[in-house]
Amino acid sequence: MRVPGTPPGCERIPYVLGRQEAAVFSDTYGGGGNIIGLDCHLVRPAGSPSDTVLVFMHPTGGGMYLPIVSGLARAGHHCIWANSRYRGTDSALIMEKVAADLGATVADARDRLGYDQVVLAGWSGGGSLSMWYQSLAEAGQGISDTPAGDQYEVGADALPRADAVLALAAHVSRHGTLTEWIDASVLDESRPFERADQWNLYSPANRNTPPYDSDFVDAYRAAQVARNRRITSWVKDQLGSLDPTEERAFCVQGTMADPRWLDPAIDPSDRRPNWCYLGDPRVANDGPVGLARFCTLRSWLSQWSYDDARADACVAAGKVSVPVLVVGNSADDACTPSHTHRIFDSVTHTRKRLHEINGATHYYTGENGRAHLGEAIATISDFLVDELG
Repeated sequence: MRVPGTPPGCERIPYVLGRQEAAVFSDTYGGGGNIIGLDCHLVRPAGSPSDTVLVFMHPTGGGMYLPIVSGLARAGHHCIWANSRYRGTDSALIMEKVAADLGATVADARDRLGYDQVVLAGWSGGGSLSMWYQSLAEAGQGISDTPAGDQYEVGADALPRADAVLALAAHVSRHGTLTEWIDASVLDESRPFERADQWNLYSPANRNTPPYDSDFVDAYRAAQVARNRRITSWVKDQLGSLDPTEERAFCVQGTMADPRWLDPAIDPSDRRPNWCYLGDPRVANDGPVGLARFCTLRSWLSQWSYDDARADACVAAGKVSVPVLVVGNSADDACTPSHTHRIFDSVTHTRKRLHEINGATHYYTGENGRAHLGEAIATISDFLVDELG
């Protein structure tokens, strides 16, 4: 029986990659505490073998039916979308554990499935994950702890190197993105809806309106960093009062107040003004699915803290030696052009390539979405032939 969502001429093979880890407490729902099951989909053209596979993983997963995955399979590529253990919710996500999940997927692709070459296909939030993972793999040092100071041992042999990295519609990092989006007008986290007018982008009382003065933007960016650091300081104080078997959850309001959503002259592109990938940014600012909306103390330090989180594509890119392709979309309403260029510019070797798709949105939707998707797939295909044969 053909699995729903499988491209014509292709096969979709769902499988679970299971293993066990010791943990002080469970940070995922179900699984018996220490049992981890990664929900994976191998999508490939039927009857067309390959020695190369593209491995996708996003920290919170859920992209096994994305058009880019199906489109690449239809074009002749073997693809694995592997959901991390945190599929569907990032409230307790630890990036170090996600890197371990990606390592297990890469190892399984080589050892069990028999692929000689593995390409990390980092789409959106998977871009910084993939780049950081590859930097860890090439360093050969493994992982010893988390930013909260919790011991978490992952040997270097559990993080096998990939042969190339794709950064597709990718942002620089989860912590960098949150800091650029967070509402600087929240000065007291215990009273998050009492907001300072001079920083409140959505308040009629704010005299600063688009197009924003560069001095205001600089000051606003500094205030965003300051808010992130205030939350981090509070998190560390809270952790210091707990024993190792305890954790706490909290809520962060106001996480979609980036001036660039309201002023198209900031990080200029073809994106729709007064809009973001979650819709109206004023509504998304306090909506239920904002970045870091629901979070644990340890998770904040690992994925959202401006100074403590480690999965940074720009830092990692300078430590990566394999070929890198960066694909950006000029109308992306989530990962804007400055992120695309910052990632590309951070790669220090010459086996790198940058391609921008004019008019493309984050999900390749809209009137010309199919053509934009086709351009992305052709770009990836050409790159893989040139670099890996």
